[in-house]
Amino acid sequence: MNDSKCKCGPGYATPLDAVRNGPAEKLLYVVCVQPNLDEEHGDYLATVDVDPASPTYCQVIHRTYTNSKANELHHSGWNTCSSCHVVPGGKEVPTRDRLVLPCLNSDRVFVIDTGSDPRAPKLAKVIEGDVLKAANCTAPHTTHCLPNGNIMMSVMGDADGNAKGDFVEFDKNFELVGTWTRGDRKALCGYDYWYQPHFNVMVASEWGAPKLFRRGYHPTDCDDRTQYGCRLNFYRWQERELFQTLDLGDDGLTPLEIRFLHNPKENQGYVGCAFYANVYWFYQKPGSGEYTAEKVIDVPVKRAKGANGEVETMGGMMTDILISLDDRFLYFSNWRHGDVRQYDISDRAHPRLTGQVFLGGAIQSDSALRVENDPELREPPKPVFLKDRRLLGGPQMLQLSLDGKRLYVSSSLFSPWDKQFYPEMVAAGGTIVQLDVDVENGGMKLNENFLVDFGGEPYGPGLPHEMRYPGGDCTSDIWLVNE
Repeated sequence: MNDSKCKCGPGYATPLDAVRNGPAEKLLYVVCVQPNLDEEHGDYLATVDVDPASPTYCQVIHRTYTNSKANELHHSGWNTCSSCHVVPGGKEVPTRDRLVLPCLNSDRVFVIDTGSDPRAPKLAKVIEGDVLKAANCTAPHTTHCLPNGNIMMSVMGDADGNAKGDFVEFDKNFELVGTWTRGDRKALCGYDYWYQPHFNVMVASEWGAPKLFRRGYHPTDCDDRTQYGCRLNFYRWQERELFQTLDLGDDGLTPLEIRFLHNPKENQGYVGCAFYANVYWFYQKPGSGEYTAEKVIDVPVKRAKGANGEVETMGGMMTDILISLDDRFLYFSNWRHGDVRQYDISDRAHPRLTGQVFLGGAIQSDSALRVENDPELREPPKPVFLKDRRLLGGPQMLQLSLDGKRLYVSSSLFSPWDKQFYPEMVAAGGTIVQLDVDVENGGMKLNENFLVDFGGEPYGPGLPHEMRYPGGDCTSDIWLVNE
């Protein structure tokens, strides 16, 4: 890279540059859902102070309301990130100043101005759901910026709510460009995605049809694999064409969060499969243009008996995974079993468990469900209390500090499912906690001085989901090879 001809844009030159030189986070932008569908202020973006030296530490200091109902904010992404860090001479340097919030239920997209005042973001634009429906797309999910300055979102449904795996692209002014995939071959389902341009590849995962998951969780929904996913879809990045689909079978049902390693010269990554709580390692076969996937972590299913004698076979419901920026540790949450785990992935094919913390879940010692012959635990985990507040629900979304030393954990998954599985958490409001991480030896422990409690929000208890830092993080930023 010729420094005299290039300028530095947003983010960091490399993932390790972010680890070594990135600042400690002082703000969290938290996507929050209003579970009361009659409350007119609706969902919102909460700005949380996470600076230990601040008098408002662990407090929500600002709320940016959507002022509309039944949106179901879920994930978020930036208008630009580290993929645009190197700016050729003569081109305008982009600014990371817009956080994009797609909605799972209304199909709207809210664009938030975080640049004018990072501590008090404001609504900049609303893209109505009809815009996506006109492209025969609904249920937008993952947002990433593209190296060309545009923004792309994955979608999970067609205009009628049937399963569909595709992507919609917007220009830098948030005007719709169109759908992204070219050619006749299309994915059956959609969810998350990650690209690695050095290898001309993008990979995408699958959840299910909006008309199914929006009404709540039904185990039989998974029987129709055209409407509930179990596949990884690989695209040629430049050509925008789907060239390979890997069927993971029953053990890989509902592959959700998917990550390439952060190093842009690595052609491998991991995906967390929610239903049975398995992690698959995917990589390109030596001497081949195709990819393969191997199950490398298997969280045992638990057999639990209820108070009335009914028996439930309970998978962990692995709902988030992330990889530290140095590509050493993988973390995931089991929303039903109630634990967050840390694995050393230095040996990519053989992850090694190095940390585990329980933060609620459905199998605690005072739960109505009693696990029979638990294959992992000698006794059920005890309830967790923090600052006189019991942690309700289970651990869900994760966000890791740039240096890898602090892991933030929120409790809400998706409000229709929250109401079904953890109604007590919905009534009391969700939480965010922090785990302190040993980056040298591995291991995690709960920080007993940190709690963000969404039970006392101005318009009723809120449900916190995804978390972002103003300067980017390990689940928002993608790096390119720049030499």
